[in-house]
Formats: sequence, C-alpha cells, structure tokens
Amino acid sequence: MKKKKIGFVDLYISEWHANNYPAWIEAAARKLSLPYELAYAYAEVDVSPYDGRSTAEWCRDFGVERCDTIDALCEKSDAIIILAPSNPEAHLHLAEAVLKHKKPTYIDKTFAPDYKTAKKIYAIGEKYGTPFFSSSALRYASELAGAVGATDVLFTGGGSNLPEYAVHMIEMLVKTLGVGAESVSAEKVGSQTHLTVTYPDGRAGAMVYAPSLGFSVYAHGEKGDLHKNIISDIFPSLLEAILTFFDGGALPFPKEETLEAMRVREGALLAAEAPGKAVNLAALG
Repeated sequence: MKKKKIGFVDLYISEWHANNYPAWIEAAARKLSLPYELAYAYAEVDVSPYDGRSTAEWCRDFGVERCDTIDALCEKSDAIIILAPSNPEAHLHLAEAVLKHKKPTYIDKTFAPDYKTAKKIYAIGEKYGTPFFSSSALRYASELAGAVGATDVLFTGGGSNLPEYAVHMIEMLVKTLGVGAESVSAEKVGSQTHLTVTYPDGRAGAMVYAPSLGFSVYAHGEKGDLHKNIISDIFPSLLEAILTFFDGGALPFPKEETLEAMRVREGALLAAEAPGKAVNLAALG
C-alpha cells in the first residue's frame, strides 16, 4: 500500500509535541492499518529555543526531509499538521500559508490567541474549502465519557502558566457542557486560579488551576456523580483521531466547540486579570 505523507509545519521544530508525535503517528497508523507516515518538516526559526537543536538536526534525527518553504511542504504532503503548541499567535499566518493548499490539516492547541483570530482562521479554511480541526489532547481523555451532558462540572489542571495550559480544562468543559457559555469570573487564591463559567440555562462549570495540579474531572448530572483523575493515554488517542480524519473521516466534533473554547479561554484570561469581575462572553464577538 502506497504511503501517504504527513508534513509538520512549526515555528521551531524541536519542541515537545514535534519530538513525541512521530512515534504516536507510527503507532496510530499501525493500530488503525492506515498508510500514513511523517515525511516532511518546515520551521520558521532554524534553531529551537527549547533544546538548541536546528531544523536540519531534527530532520536527520527523525528521518524526515526538510523543506525550505511551506509551499514546498504542502505540495509534497497528503496531510499537514501545524504545530507551534506554545505559540498560538503564530497559527494565523501559518494557517494562511497552509490552508490555501486544500490538504486536510490539524492545528495544534492552543488553536488561536483569542476569539477574533479563531474566527479569522475558520474564514480562511472556508474560503478554500479546506477541512481542518484543532484540539487539546485532554478532549480525548476516556474519563470524560461519563461526564458528557452533565449539568455542572469541575476540572482541575496544572502546567507552567495559565495562558498556555488553560485550554486543556476549557476543552474538557466544552466537550462535557457544550456551547452557549454566558460569562466567566475568577478568584485568585495564592498560586491558584479558580474560574467559574455560567450558562443562561443553569449549566455551570468550574476550573481550578495550580502549577503542579493534576488533571481531574468531577461531573454531576441525571446519572449521578462522577469523579476521576485523568490517567488515560490521551496523546495516542488524539493521534488516532487525527489520522482517521486525514483518511477521509468526518470532523471529530463541530467547529462551534473550538470557537466556544477560544471564547471561553479569552474570557478566562481576562477574568484572571480582574478577579471578582465577571466577563461577558458575548462582548468578545
């Protein structure tokens, strides 16, 4: 079976996601019997601030062909992964360069720095008819299965900083409660940030962030209470979803959920800067 080629587009290629995705791509392709392999890579910044490795060194280490331009990579690739997971501000101009090629595309978390930019990226995709999606790997936690459709949820999570890692709890919240959030408010408790998301129909979500806090879910609904620490293999599950999508599968979930996550994230960051003051999400656009 002829191999289909995946291309990585990154701000700098040697970073945690790019360094780990190749093995997960190989494992997912083998598990699902899909003919995909990582073949090409492009990075805007040659030397990675993450570990000092150059693009040429990374490509040599992973057995991948380096491309000098995004256009060259997109022309050769059957599907594309836009990375830059720590730099969502780069996703708009990378998406502008990639989506015009009309190849199925995955855009890593955090999808966009704000709601306005998220809408611009979707407008580009719609202009060219290019299918794409974005997700936090936490959306694929198996522990969420019993929480979808709950009336109220609580998530905990950590990471080195709230702006980069808030998306994980927020994507889980949107998956379980759905769209239509009305406001976000925050309280600071030392190093912790407590976030409350309200809905006009009574649904409610809470998130507690602290740098070293593990991810967990609590949900209350008609079926009773659920409380689980998240320990499932989220990244292998994410890569399986990506390859299934690349191979002609439908979008894993509606774009409205990604737009909702970006609006809630923007509101959460604004709320964290002004504790005690609710941020009206409708005012964000």
